[in-house]
Amino acid sequence: MSFIHHSVSPDVCTDEGSCIRAMRSIQNFHMDTRGWDDIGYSFLIGGDGRVYEGRGWGVVGAHTYGYNGISHGFCIIGNFTDHLPNERATNATLHVLKCGVEKGRVIRAYELFGHRDAGCTECPGDSLYDLIHRWPNFSTRRIPKRCPPKV
Repeated sequence: MSFIHHSVSPDVCTDEGSCIRAMRSIQNFHMDTRGWDDIGYSFLIGGDGRVYEGRGWGVVGAHTYGYNGISHGFCIIGNFTDHLPNERATNATLHVLKCGVEKGRVIRAYELFGHRDAGCTECPGDSLYDLIHRWPNFSTRRIPKRCPPKV
């Protein structure tokens, strides 16, 4: 089971420097504001076409409430409510999913979902959500929505 997310903020990064700054911003938010040990996502994908490691393959994430222990979370950096990520980001996302299958970290028959399929959120944005419907292994299976308690 894999989930696609978007970061909303910071916005799209298109070169290594801006993507590294975006990663640092997300890390600071997750660690300093949320109080987590690290970035919650397994991997993050920049508009520069690079895949940045969050928690990676072997560590339980903090990306999809109720599903973290049985899934990986892939976050494309930016807000994709009204527009799509660039081709470099979409290709890199598909590549890291394929890599996970090839390395035996993701089962070949994995199901791909948008974050909103499992939670009370608009993530990964309307445009990106429409796009992932056409990606390999996208699942239309209805899964329980689990919403974190309000603090």
